[in-house]
Amino acid sequence: IDEEKWIEADSVIISTGASAKWLGIESEQRLNGYGVSACAVCDGFFFKGKEVAIVGAGDTAAEEALYLSKICSQVHMIVRRDEMRASKVMQERVKNTANIKIYWNSETDEVIGDKNVSAVRIKNNKTGEKQEIPVSAFFVAIGHQPNSDIFKGWLDMDEAGYIKTIPGSSKTNIEGVFASGDVQDKIYRQAVTAAGSGCMAALDAERYLGEKGLH
Repeated sequence: IDEEKWIEADSVIISTGASAKWLGIESEQRLNGYGVSACAVCDGFFFKGKEVAIVGAGDTAAEEALYLSKICSQVHMIVRRDEMRASKVMQERVKNTANIKIYWNSETDEVIGDKNVSAVRIKNNKTGEKQEIPVSAFFVAIGHQPNSDIFKGWLDMDEAGYIKTIPGSSKTNIEGVFASGDVQDKIYRQAVTAAGSGCMAALDAERYLGEKGLH
């Protein structure tokens, strides 16, 4: 835990979660929780009927933009290149949604606001032109990073670093080691699903210990 103490256990449940990837600009962190969010499904409802912005170009960004379009008056989608990385089906859905406006070849220059988000300034990376868009919220949807580095070389992971578990269980490739929550779930990433998989891991660990006669 602190590179000094060793704790021995007959079973381990890994629930280290995943961290949202951020753009790395000062205003983004300063206004985090005050209109800046990395989860549209979690926080979008607070901005019902308002104009919002979202940055990202993958399937997650497309899904969240579509979700926001159902509850917000206007969704401004900021895409760094002249195309999206999302699947063709998701791209078409986004492009055909009337209240989603896409800003191609654009990057976030600054999230503007004193106590709360009031606008976002974007910059066209082809022309250098900047513009401010009045919004009440700014959603970052550029991916998540599972907190699994410490387990690399020990546990099987996918190419993104999510711990692999046997389908229908929380079991990893090492006997007695279980994983739950966002560190092994790259699809849902919700508190309720993480809690559910945590319960699964607890039950799996209890059964494992019982079978080994360890409790």
